[in-house]
Amino acid sequence: MLARVAESIYWMSRQMERAENLSRFLEVTLNFILDQPENLVDPWEPLIQVTGDTQWYSEHYSRFDRPSVIHFLAFDDRYPNSMLSSLRYARENARGVRETLSSETFEQINDFYHFVNDAALQKVEPTADFFDQVRQQALLWNGILDGTMSHDIGWHFANFGRLIERADKTSRILDVKYFNLLPRVDDVGTAVDDIQWSALLLAISGFEAYRREHHLIDIEKVVDFFIFNRRFPRSILSCVAGADWSLSQIEDACSSAQPRSAKQASLGLRHRLANTNVKEVLAGGMHQFIDTLQVELNDIGEALNQDYFQVTLNA
Repeated sequence: MLARVAESIYWMSRQMERAENLSRFLEVTLNFILDQPENLVDPWEPLIQVTGDTQWYSEHYSRFDRPSVIHFLAFDDRYPNSMLSSLRYARENARGVRETLSSETFEQINDFYHFVNDAALQKVEPTADFFDQVRQQALLWNGILDGTMSHDIGWHFANFGRLIERADKTSRILDVKYFNLLPRVDDVGTAVDDIQWSALLLAISGFEAYRREHHLIDIEKVVDFFIFNRRFPRSILSCVAGADWSLSQIEDACSSAQPRSAKQASLGLRHRLANTNVKEVLAGGMHQFIDTLQVELNDIGEALNQDYFQVTLNA
């Protein structure tokens, strides 16, 4: 496989996952404001803060209000990480490697892009129902990717890309709680606090899975579910373990005699997560833990670039 092809498949998958997670951010926020007491918490500015692109936003928008934030994250084609931009880049990457994808995979990317682009052209503020449909489109694409492609080296690059992106976005959804803290310490443990934590679980489609295991909302158990649950496919540990497995398959296919730097970094993060518990995360600061985690995920992505995209692959 050419390095160019592997890189395009990797980024195609990351960009599709990015678009899905932005729709999750926005859908859950729109539902959240219906449940919370009026004006208790401004939910919009934290959505920008967790992207890490607050400076870009401030240079192009004057206020952190609902219409501006929704347009920025969903439809702003000047912003390279918006939902629309991510789908456009994913489609361009897919078009360049179309011969390596199943026809159903490419067609779903194309249909998904046009679904969102048509909504952007209407210039009407989208509803939570629209973002629910976006999420359904993304779930359909994931099913088609897994069900219509051979799980060869190309699929493993795609799987690695989506899981690294998913781990990053799951951590950012959890980080929303840091930026979106209740205005008074006395509110911790109240019904409003429960609503916020429940909203975060809904954002990763984990509310029902969490309730089956724990029934009641408990901060420590929710954080543990987000980070360390081994069975839920959107938890950070599950994503990192899956990405590490795909890296192993890629190394085998490339006949690597020694672990490459991406594999070493991935193993290091997996080992650290396996040997950390939720009490240590909360004692050291959840935001600080997430910051470090995101740096490590970025390092794995950069190492993958050096290991596989800047060289000729043997597979």
